[in-house]
Amino acid sequence: MLRWFEHSQVFHPDRVLVNSGSQLNRPFEDVWFKAADGIEINAWFYPANPNSARADWAFLVCHGNAGNISHRLELCSALLETGMSILLFDYRGYGKSKGRPSEEGTYLDAEAAHDWLVSRGFPGPQIVAYGESLGGAIATELALRRPLAGLILESTFSCTAEVGAELFPWLPVRWLNTIKYDTCSKLPRLNIPLLVLHSRDDELIGFHHAEKNFSLANEPKIFCEMEGGHTEPLTNRFKFGEAMNRFLDLVQALADKASV
Repeated sequence: MLRWFEHSQVFHPDRVLVNSGSQLNRPFEDVWFKAADGIEINAWFYPANPNSARADWAFLVCHGNAGNISHRLELCSALLETGMSILLFDYRGYGKSKGRPSEEGTYLDAEAAHDWLVSRGFPGPQIVAYGESLGGAIATELALRRPLAGLILESTFSCTAEVGAELFPWLPVRWLNTIKYDTCSKLPRLNIPLLVLHSRDDELIGFHHAEKNFSLANEPKIFCEMEGGHTEPLTNRFKFGEAMNRFLDLVQALADKASV
């Protein structure tokens, strides 16, 4: 029962797609690829406008623990305004992806998504991982397993043990949890640009989680305080866009310097 409870609190998959990728009224592809263990993963790919200065760059979006890719169209719309391509994928057990979610399974799914982007002509140093809440922990692990240009953590916890102990103070979470998603312990091992986005109004993941993650990460790094609740990063869309472009300018400048 404890294992079932833990799994049900970490993962909230939805099998029903409530929107179509075509609803953004721009070119997109409904794609499939396999994780290393053979699980089939579904994703939507939005190519950048060919005349964009960032057309050869891509976001790999790791969404949060609830819903599926069809609930992230507004985020995709905002990210597309940066001029980059986007690959938005569903973890195993979410949407049309096969299988059942697990911690290692989500890591394998993110690796497969990264490999698909590389196969489409986006080298690792031109891929930025965007992690939303739980997806931030997955994107952080991906940065240890695959080359990335940068990492974005939006509303991300430090680790499941800490957030679990805060949400369920009557349970010995730190002793019993087996699903780790230990973001904060991995960040000191990374040496890529980091952007942390978090709101003080986040009712689920406290602001101190973002502060801890940021403090443990290496330079270069940027912290942007956002507005709205846990699932509302676009409450101030202008501020969100400013943060994205400031971070991407930094990432591209470092990439240009490294290529000289």
